[in-house]
Amino acid sequence: MLFTDIIEKKKTHQELNEEEIRYFIEGFCANEIPDYQVSALLMAILLNGMSEKETYLLTKYMTYSGNVVDLSSIHGVKVDKHSTGGVGDKTTIALMPMVASLGAKVAKMSGRALGFCGGTVDKLESIPGYRLDLNQDEVSEQVNRIGIALIGQSAELAPADKKIYALRDVTATVDSIPLIASSIMSKKLACGNDVIVLDVKYGNGAFMKDMESAEALAKEMIKIGENAGKKVSACLSSMKQPLGNAVGNALEVIEAIDTLKGKGPKDFTELCLISGSVILEKAGLYTREEAYRKLEENLHNGAALKKLREVIEAQGGDPRVVDDYSLLPTAKYVTELKAECDGYVADLPAQIIGELSMRLGAGRATKEESIDYAVGIVLNKKIGDAVSAGETLAYIHHDQPLTEDWLKQLREAFVLSREPVKAEAVVEKVI
Repeated sequence: MLFTDIIEKKKTHQELNEEEIRYFIEGFCANEIPDYQVSALLMAILLNGMSEKETYLLTKYMTYSGNVVDLSSIHGVKVDKHSTGGVGDKTTIALMPMVASLGAKVAKMSGRALGFCGGTVDKLESIPGYRLDLNQDEVSEQVNRIGIALIGQSAELAPADKKIYALRDVTATVDSIPLIASSIMSKKLACGNDVIVLDVKYGNGAFMKDMESAEALAKEMIKIGENAGKKVSACLSSMKQPLGNAVGNALEVIEAIDTLKGKGPKDFTELCLISGSVILEKAGLYTREEAYRKLEENLHNGAALKKLREVIEAQGGDPRVVDDYSLLPTAKYVTELKAECDGYVADLPAQIIGELSMRLGAGRATKEESIDYAVGIVLNKKIGDAVSAGETLAYIHHDQPLTEDWLKQLREAFVLSREPVKAEAVVEKVI
């Protein structure tokens, strides 16, 4: 088989068959197909698209290019969630203990982030002693015992995706829905769960800039999951402003814990309740309405918080952080940003807040950079909130002096209106 024939076929809008897709993935992983030929195929895919069958087969062979986790020794329905990323997205730390408190089995693998701010692994690492590198036997034992494990993602999962993404990143082929969908779903399928609920973000702080694109991506991923025999749903959620109030690793852990105490920000709490109810419905444990009500109850009766405390202790972390936030990394300085005039917050671009937080040290621009777990931004005002001159807009947690340029950019991120502004719903649609 000649790889040039595969490129030609896709260039002329023809459908690739299973043998051709298998040859592509296996040959590229074995370094038998050069980068320049794969780059040509990726561009043909971006320009001409892929059929539902092609996208599923591409995902299938990417999934099996590395290890596939076997969770069969875990009793019950295994559930997973995936967010397409965003600023202030600490959802896993609150949501997964919530659904575990109602009987779903959670063996959640998360990764690090590159860019705006830390990933779930970076946030969990801010908890003193917390261990992320459990092996498969340890995960199974822990989930059977307490219902939940929150661990780091194995480097061996879907290695074809890593190789392909490295090329997409430098060949202007990132923004292809079949390639995005297969990239995300290959890693999700390799994790071995029965139920997958996707949180597909849209807005300036997300990869998909509008709801229509987010919906198209969500539908593509749902089809892949269903073709693989999984139960999949998606929530379309806004990332026009940061999720919740805290942006920064230890600060987001605190906010997740507050949420499990029933004291979290309204938008973040609502996202967790909606996503959790969809997960539990897909798992066949409750109707969506029953699940929503029971999740709310468990935020106020301590059951969801107890589950987080259990998982922290089981994985070597200090469970006292649930009650004593001083045990988490703390920044040297906290500076308040004050409003200069009255108004209503009309816009608060998530991307700008994320970039400013990264510049404090809460994220990494390259994989080699270390993260400062203590620093970040805690918003005191969000879209729709009334503001009076002299009121605090945000609290900046930092270890280095702030520059005038940095403060100016943060101040300008708070766009104020003279007229009242209504904040949009955090979850626009469930598919």
